[in-house]
Amino acid sequence: MRAFVATVKLGTLSRAAESLYLSQPSISLQLQALERELGVELLQRSRRRINLTDAGEALYELARPLVEGWEHLDRDFHSKIKGLQSGRLTVAAGSSTIQYLLPELVRQYRERFPAVQLQLANVTGKDGMALLRADEADFAVGSMLDVPNDIAWAPVYHYDPMLIMPPNHPLAGKDAIALEDLSPYGLILPPQRLSTYRLVDLVFQQRQVPYQVAIEVGGWEVIKEYVAMGLGISIVTGICITDADRNRLAVRNMRQYFPQRSYGVVMRKGKFLTAEARAFIDLIRPGLLTHRDYDESGHSER
Repeated sequence: MRAFVATVKLGTLSRAAESLYLSQPSISLQLQALERELGVELLQRSRRRINLTDAGEALYELARPLVEGWEHLDRDFHSKIKGLQSGRLTVAAGSSTIQYLLPELVRQYRERFPAVQLQLANVTGKDGMALLRADEADFAVGSMLDVPNDIAWAPVYHYDPMLIMPPNHPLAGKDAIALEDLSPYGLILPPQRLSTYRLVDLVFQQRQVPYQVAIEVGGWEVIKEYVAMGLGISIVTGICITDADRNRLAVRNMRQYFPQRSYGVVMRKGKFLTAEARAFIDLIRPGLLTHRDYDESGHSER
């Protein structure tokens, strides 16, 4: 079973053999024996890559967490009886999540488990999915618009959309701001490839309200600074608004027009979670992992 899982994960017999310190013929014989025992074809072999049959896909989703659990058994056993004295944890997240949401969680985690090596992988949503599917990250923390079949997502934190502008801006004196009121003023938005830009564009298009983008720039801190300088106005997620920002900017809630953004835990369905990963997720919300979606397998979209 280890040979089967390694072959699927790595894509070729030679890479699987290298990872398990076996010869390629040994891997091939083990796979043939597994297919004979189960009475089905699991793999379609080509010159360049191994492809899964439907039966192989089903077995892989069942076998992968079992094999991963077995590989971590010794470490997790000692973690159970001694506490988290060592280990490694990789969490994938975007820049805004790392900057605004995770600092307090990381501080608590480091205080409780100082011996665990914690890596925060700063990635976009697409790259984060790739890390999860390649088992290069234990889980991710962030926001999702579309949830693939093989991914489980549990939203925990919810933030309203906020209009930010200089205190002396013409709109700052209005008690109620309509979407149409934004049309004459240039918006400062993240790059078009990011979900925030797409959401803002979608809302304006659906309501058939014209708008103009003055500046595209990455990073909430940069956007807030440019707004404070009077270079434009912006729609940002409430996660990035601090008390200091409210002292230098006019802030208005725009939930009437734009959807909330939710942030939570993202992981591959059926993923075996180490003790280090479970401890961090328990800090985010105790009992979050009791939800069955995390234990069920989903059709892989690797």
